Amino acid sequence: MACKISNSMFLCLGPSQRPIRSQTIAIHSSTASICHLKWDNLLVKGINHGKGIIPLRRNKVIQAVAVPVRPSSADSADSAEYRKQLAETYGFRQIGEPLPDNVTLKDVIDTLPRKVFEIDDVKAWTSVLISVTSYALGIFMISKAPWYLLPLAWAWTGTAITGFFVIGHDCAHKSFSKNKLLEDIVGTLAFLPLIYPYEPWRFKHDRHHAKTNMLSEDTAWHPVWEKEFETSPFLRKAIMFGYGPFRPWMSIAHWLIWHFDLNKFRPNEVKRVKISLACVFAFMAIGWPLIIYKTGIMGWIKFWLMPWLGYHFWMSTFTMVHHTAPHIPFKHSDEWNAAQAQLNGTVHCDYPRWIEVLCHDINVHIPHHVSSRIPSYNLRAAHKSIQENWGPYLNEATWNWRLMKTIMTVCHVYDKEQNYIGFDELAPNEASPITFLKRVMPDYA
Repeated sequence: MACKISNSMFLCLGPSQRPIRSQTIAIHSSTASICHLKWDNLLVKGINHGKGIIPLRRNKVIQAVAVPVRPSSADSADSAEYRKQLAETYGFRQIGEPLPDNVTLKDVIDTLPRKVFEIDDVKAWTSVLISVTSYALGIFMISKAPWYLLPLAWAWTGTAITGFFVIGHDCAHKSFSKNKLLEDIVGTLAFLPLIYPYEPWRFKHDRHHAKTNMLSEDTAWHPVWEKEFETSPFLRKAIMFGYGPFRPWMSIAHWLIWHFDLNKFRPNEVKRVKISLACVFAFMAIGWPLIIYKTGIMGWIKFWLMPWLGYHFWMSTFTMVHHTAPHIPFKHSDEWNAAQAQLNGTVHCDYPRWIEVLCHDINVHIPHHVSSRIPSYNLRAAHKSIQENWGPYLNEATWNWRLMKTIMTVCHVYDKEQNYIGFDELAPNEASPITFLKRVMPDYA
């Protein structure tokens, strides 16, 4: 397919698309619906609902993802074909159909076999053994690897230490052990090498599950507010870099902002928060000097900082892939539906198997949001059951570059109609971090 519209014309849009400003649009479509567009302002994206006639203006060449036009017919076959095209465009394996409003979260939970909720001490401690062993192997690799193999050793070790987080994550959800005191001790210890305070994270994470994809209330990531984006040029540029090129490490900012400020917690939570903070600061005060004493500053960077950055890469990547896509809405509390948010608004994404093993299947995320009481070692059985009973409603993907490119270049500022507006649409002259990503990130799905 190819089309060209000159600057003497107006671009007329149908009822399913948002106005586009440009002087010239040249489209060369592939089977994957990846297009090269010439325009001056914005990426063709999202599920749009406006219509209009806009005068065309000057050129700028960028690379973008073109979205198929939503069928006007209510015919289910057309709708299925549209979702298939949208999935290919965004890098998904499947985009689920909307969950009916009358379905409740209890309806979904009731279809799960009871055995997926059972705690198995052998499996729980096996996951601890896997994480401790793989982390120890990573430290050994770092100590022996020549400089040119260190990135591989860091990648392994950062992935292995992410398993520590998942163990603490199970403890926080009371799905690790029947002994709740033991869970708190194991969770605190698992989080210490990550410098993550266990109780502050647990309190905030519980609210993420209770308010998943709810605007303002969700304590995980959510779209940027337009008024926040327009506060100042400096903040606007910082947000663009954070939600653009630095997004795979944005969990570092989340870690700092949400977990160390006592004012962010309820009075009845503060005592436990202080205990966790004391543990983290004690680990830093004792562990870091010991590492530096034995290996020097460069040893601290090699053995702790670089694996820690690897952990935050996975923390950020898992978080944004689980809940961020152009077709997944964040809603105000009066419009929010728990079943739709947890089943329809959570993404299952497959990764290379070694990553899934080291990270204890945290990527099998839909059943975890249906019920956080399911232990990590039962997530696959739970997901299989959900596929059998609710398969058409699921969002599923296998990790790929197109998926990441869509999230990092499209899913930015909240918009009620189309879910997200890209930074390059709101501030085209300042959006160099985003246009850079569009140029350099691969489109492979």
